[in-house]
Amino acid sequence: MDQSGDFTVLVVDDHHMLRLGLKALSRASGERRIDWIEAANLGDALDLFSAQPAIDLVLLDLNLPDSKGLHGLRRFLAEHPQAQVAVFSATEDEFVVRQAFALGAVGFIPKSSSGDATLRLVESLLGVPAPGAHRPRPAQAAGPGHSANAQSLQARTAMLNPTQLRVLELVLAGMSNQEIADECKLALGTVKNTVSSIMLSLDVHSRSHLISVF
Repeated sequence: MDQSGDFTVLVVDDHHMLRLGLKALSRASGERRIDWIEAANLGDALDLFSAQPAIDLVLLDLNLPDSKGLHGLRRFLAEHPQAQVAVFSATEDEFVVRQAFALGAVGFIPKSSSGDATLRLVESLLGVPAPGAHRPRPAQAAGPGHSANAQSLQARTAMLNPTQLRVLELVLAGMSNQEIADECKLALGTVKNTVSSIMLSLDVHSRSHLISVF
């Protein structure tokens, strides 16, 4: 593959027109050359990254034919921990954004952004200065120990299984154990045990403490 751009970006999305639009917009801007690699599903994206690990940034949709939700992000980073992966999603749910960062995403780009804004956000993640470019991220507390604490929380959260992640999402949404049991069609005792295991895994001592760390 002939690549003469300053950066290489892998966009993983099953909508062909969206991928085509990003490439066209990037070429039209003329400000900074980006070589775009495309994948329509997670499996192909993982193979492409294995073949070309020098990819600078991965834009990963959360709703793919072979992967739904944050499990695709978890799998990508498990197989390629060195990858710089930004979530590119139609959802803007605050919990999903926070969870994506906790799992190791370097950015979260909503699909509701205009094409130009999306390109600016991509350039920002690549380290290209762009006026007004930003990415949403969880609120950060000041202090020298914050970075280490955040990394520790990220590592522990990444070890939760899918059921624990779903229960955690609902706890952070303010639902009671009974409401979670009804929503997930689980026994109440199972939910209580799952909540306890989450708190133990994340080293928190109460439900309110659990909510505060996110």
